[in-house]
Amino acid sequence: MTSSIAETARQGEAARRPTDGSGRTVLVTGASRGLGRALVETYANAGWTVIACMRKPMHAAAGAIVTEQLDVADPGSIAALARRLDGVAIDVLINNAAIRGDTGGLASLDADDFLEVIRVNALAPLLLVRALLPNLLTGSGRKIVNISSRSGSLAEGTLDDEDGDYAYRCSKAAMNMATSKLAHDLRGDGIAVVSLHPGWVRTDMGGEEAKIDVAASAAALKAIIDGTDRAASGTFRSYDGRQVSW
Repeated sequence: MTSSIAETARQGEAARRPTDGSGRTVLVTGASRGLGRALVETYANAGWTVIACMRKPMHAAAGAIVTEQLDVADPGSIAALARRLDGVAIDVLINNAAIRGDTGGLASLDADDFLEVIRVNALAPLLLVRALLPNLLTGSGRKIVNISSRSGSLAEGTLDDEDGDYAYRCSKAAMNMATSKLAHDLRGDGIAVVSLHPGWVRTDMGGEEAKIDVAASAAALKAIIDGTDRAASGTFRSYDGRQVSW
C-alpha cells in the first residue's frame, strides 16, 4: 500500500493549484462512516488527495482516495501507519475518529469504558500528531484539525444538553486542552491547530433526531479549515463559524 499512497500523493503534489487548494493531501481518521466518510467525499470532490484511515478498509485506492488500515486505540497501528507514509507530505490532518461510550450517567460509569473513550478520543490524536509530524512539516498546508464537540466545553457543554455521557464529555474537554497545548508547542513550526464542533449531526452517533445533515456539516467544516491560518491557531469554533467557549 505504501507505493500506492506515495504515488497518489506525489501526483497530487505535482498537480497543485494554489488558487483553489486542490491537489493537496488530507488525512482523515474514522473515515469509514458518518462525518469521517462525508469529509473524505467532500475533500475528494474538491480535488484533494485523501488518505482515508479506518479500522477495516472496505476497498482499495480509488481515484484520489487511498484507504489505510488504522486502529487509533492501538499505538502500534499508529506507528505502522507512520512507517507506511514515510516521505508523504500531508497538508491537513483531521483527527475525527471517536467513540461515545456509556451514556447512563454517574450510576453506570465504568472504569474500562471511560478509559477506552479517553484513549480513542483524547490520547490517539496526540499520538497521531507526534507520529505524522514529519509529514505535516513536509506539506505546505500545515494544519491539524481536532473534531471536538460543544459537549466538551466547560462553559457551554451542559447548557442545553442533559445526556449522561461522562466519558465522552471529559474526552472532548481533554482534546480541547490538547489543541491549546499543540497550538502553543507547534507555533514555531508554522503549524495551525484548531478544535472544531461539527454540530448535532445525523450520524450513528448523533442519531436520527439530529438537526444537521452530515454532508452539510462536512462542507461547512472544510470551508472553515480552508480559511484557517496561523492567527486562528488554538481556537475552538463551530461548523457555522461561531466561536465556542472553552
